[in-house]
Amino acid sequence: MSAIPSVDLQDFVSDNAERKEKFIKEIGSAFENIGFVALSGHFLSDDLVKNLYDEIKKFFDLPQEVKDTYEIEGIGGQRGYTSFGKEHAKGKKEGDLKEFWHFGQYVQDDAKLEAEYPDNVQVKELPTFNTVGKETYQMLEKTAKYVLRALAIHLNLEETYFDDYIKNGNSILRPIHYPPITSEPKNAVRAAAHGDINLITLLMGAHGRGLQVKNHEGEWVDAIARPDQLMINVGDMLSRLTNNKLKSTIHQVVNPPKELWGTSRYSIPFFMHPVGDMPLNCLENCVDDAHPKQFEDITAGEFLHERLIELGLIKA
Repeated sequence: MSAIPSVDLQDFVSDNAERKEKFIKEIGSAFENIGFVALSGHFLSDDLVKNLYDEIKKFFDLPQEVKDTYEIEGIGGQRGYTSFGKEHAKGKKEGDLKEFWHFGQYVQDDAKLEAEYPDNVQVKELPTFNTVGKETYQMLEKTAKYVLRALAIHLNLEETYFDDYIKNGNSILRPIHYPPITSEPKNAVRAAAHGDINLITLLMGAHGRGLQVKNHEGEWVDAIARPDQLMINVGDMLSRLTNNKLKSTIHQVVNPPKELWGTSRYSIPFFMHPVGDMPLNCLENCVDDAHPKQFEDITAGEFLHERLIELGLIKA
C-alpha cells in the first residue's frame, strides 16, 4: 500500500446501516494493511482546533526558565512539560528534536484512579490554556471511542467491548513543538522511527511533509492529512491484543529540507490508553493454526511501564 486511506467517521455514527458497514470495512482493511487512516467527521470544531494551536504556541514561546518550572520530577513526564531532547525512540541514544506538554485524564467517579494518576498541571501565565486543552482532550477521546467501536465489530467482538476499558483510561494529549533547526543534527531527527505504545493514536497537525509511515514492503510513505482530518494509527497495545491482525506501523518525523530549518513544526497526538488493568492477552478469535499466538500475556499498565523505561522517561 503506497497511500494512506481516508475514512469519514460520520458514516459510522449515521443511522444508515450501509454507511456504517462501509466505515467498518474501510478502517478494518486499512488497519490490517498499513495501520494508518486519515479520518474526517470527528468531533473537533474548527474553532477548538484554532484555539488549541493558539494556546500551545503561546506556551512554547514562553521563556525557557518559565517552561522549566512546569517540568515535574518523578512522574516520567506523564503531566506538564518535557524539555527539548529528553525523549528518545526505543533503541536510540539520541534525543528527539522536540519539546512537549502532556494533558492527562480528567477522572470521573473513580477515587482509586484519581489518586493513581498525576494531577494535570495548571499554567498560570495562560488563563485559557488548560480549559482549551481539556475540551480538546475530551473531544478526541469521544472520537477515539467510536473508532474503537468500529474496530470491535471488525474483530467480531461486542461493539462496546472497549468502552469500559477506556473510560477513565490513562490517555495523553501531547502538544509537540519541533523548534527551528540551527545546526546540522548529529544522528538526530525530529522524531526517530518508532511504534506507539497505546491502543490507537489520533494525530492533529499532519499537514505538510514530515510524518512518514513504513509500509509492509519496507518503504517510507508520506502521511499527509487534509486540514479537516486526523491521522489515526494502531498502537502496540492493540497490535498485541489482536495478535498483530491490526498492525502497529513504524513511523517517524523527518527533518525538513535545509531551506526550511528555520521554521517550527507543531503536531498534537492524542494517545488513547485503557485503564492499567486491561488484559492485553491475544484475543482467542485472532489466534489459530495459521496465526499462532505471538505475545505473552500482560496488562496495559505493565506494558506501559516497560515501554516508558525503554524510552528513557522513567528509570528501571
